[in-house]
Amino acid sequence: MRVQRGWVGLVGIFIALVIVAVLAQTVLRSYGLLGGAQSAASSGSRSPASVAPASTESARSTPAVTAPLEKARGLEQQIQQDARDLDRRIDDQTK
Repeated sequence: MRVQRGWVGLVGIFIALVIVAVLAQTVLRSYGLLGGAQSAASSGSRSPASVAPASTESARSTPAVTAPLEKARGLEQQIQQDARDLDRRIDDQTK
């Protein structure tokens, strides 16, 4: 029995590693950081003639990346506007 305890532990660690890998893959896909189902190794020929032009849908299918950028730009503009308003109020009070 003592000899097999080490193997049971290794199998348990392997199962935990597989669970973590699956969860990490799911999270990366939900964030849009993990590519599609086709990998570079299984893509076959890499010559320029074999590459199809990108569709317009693929350019529009990245809202996970553009939405936070647009939010950040909007927030930046709002902060700049608030700073200008505050400067204007301070200037009006000091006159």
